[in-house]
Amino acid sequence: MRNKNTKGYFTAMTLVCLMVFASCKVTSQEPSNKEIVIGKDLKWSDKMALTLMKRHPESYRIDDSKTAKWDYVHGLVLHAIEELNKKNPDPRYAAYVKSYADVLVQNDGTIKTYELDKYNIDLVVPGRLLFDLYAATKEEKYLKALQLLRKQLTEQPRTASGGFWHKQIYPNQMWLDGLYMGEPFYAQYTVTFEGGKSLDDVAKQFELIQLHATDPKTGLLYHGWDESKQMPWANKDSGTSPNFWSRALGWYVMALVDVLDYFPKNHPKQKELVKYLNTASVALAKYQDKSGLWYQVTDKGGAEGNYLEASGSSMFAYAFAKGANKGYLPAKYKNLANKAFDGLTKQLIRVDADGGITLTQACQVAGLGGNPYRDGSYTYYVNEKKKDNDPKATGPFILAAVELNR
Repeated sequence: MRNKNTKGYFTAMTLVCLMVFASCKVTSQEPSNKEIVIGKDLKWSDKMALTLMKRHPESYRIDDSKTAKWDYVHGLVLHAIEELNKKNPDPRYAAYVKSYADVLVQNDGTIKTYELDKYNIDLVVPGRLLFDLYAATKEEKYLKALQLLRKQLTEQPRTASGGFWHKQIYPNQMWLDGLYMGEPFYAQYTVTFEGGKSLDDVAKQFELIQLHATDPKTGLLYHGWDESKQMPWANKDSGTSPNFWSRALGWYVMALVDVLDYFPKNHPKQKELVKYLNTASVALAKYQDKSGLWYQVTDKGGAEGNYLEASGSSMFAYAFAKGANKGYLPAKYKNLANKAFDGLTKQLIRVDADGGITLTQACQVAGLGGNPYRDGSYTYYVNEKKKDNDPKATGPFILAAVELNR
C-alpha cells in the first residue's frame, strides 16, 4: 500500500509541477499589460497606444468603462491601434483589438449591449474592427455581426431628403458626428460584400450635410442640421445649430479621408468628396492658432472661456496628414498637420512617471437637444467638462501620429 500511495503522491506532484511550469511559461511569454514598459525613445503613436493598454489592461475598459459595452469610443481608439499595428506590427496590439470584439460579439453574431431598434448611428463605428478579424479568421460570428450592423443602416430612419437620422430619439437630424460613425463602415461594407453598389448613398450623406450645414461666410460646417427646423436649437430658416464645434468638424473631415479609401478614382462621386475635403480644410486652416492648435469653438479664439482643444486638433492633424499623403489635399497640409502635432506634444501632453503620456484639454462630450437640454450655444460648448486622455482625443492622436510617422 505504501508503494502505491508513494507512486500516487509523486504522480500528483509531477502534475502540479507541470501546471506551475506551464503557468510560469505563459506568464513569461505574455506579460500582462500592467508590465508594459514605455520607453522614452518610442514614437508618439506607440507611446499613446501602450499608455492606454497599460492603464486599461482589458480593452473594454477604455474610457474607464466598468463593464463591457459596444461603444463608439472603443471603436475609435481600437481602430487607431489597428492602423498602428499595420504600420508597426506588434502582437500585443492585435490581441488588444481582438479581445474587445471577442468579449462582445457572440457566436451567433449578436452583440452584447447593442440594441438595433435604437437606431443609434454611433454604434455602427465599432463594426469597422470586424472586417480585418473576419478576413483573418473567417469566423462566422464576425460576418454575422457585420451583417447585423449593415441591417441597421438599411433600416436607419432618414430625413425626407434621404439623410440618416443621428438616432431614433433625434428625428430629422443629421449631426457631423454621424458622418464618421456610419459612412466609413458603410463604404467598406458595400465595397467588400456588395460590389460597391451603395457608394452613391454614402456620398449622398456628405452631399446633404455639405449643402445644408455649411456656413457660406466662413466655409465651416455647423454641428447639426434639423431638416424639420423644429428643434429649439435649430435656425428657423436654415435648420442649423448655432455654433461651430471643432470636434464635430473633426469627425466630418476624418469621415471624408476614411471613406475615400473605398471610392475608386473613376467613381462619379470621388471628385465631389475630395472637393468637400478641400473646402472644409481651407476653412479650417484659417482658424489654426499660432500654436498649431484649434479652439473648442472654432471661430471664436479670443472669446472668454474658449480654449485650445485636444480632440478637434488631433482630428484635423490626422485628416490633413492623410489627405496630403493620399494626394487629396495639397502638400502644404502635411506641414499644417505637423504644426498641429507639435502643438499637441508641446502644449497639451504631460509625460507621467511611468513614461506614459496624458493628453490634456479634451472636451469630454457635447451634443444637441436631449435631456438635460443642450442648446448649442457658445456658453454651452466652452463649459462642458474636460477629461484627460479622453478617447475622442487619444484615438485621433494615434491616427495622426501614424500618418506623420511620429
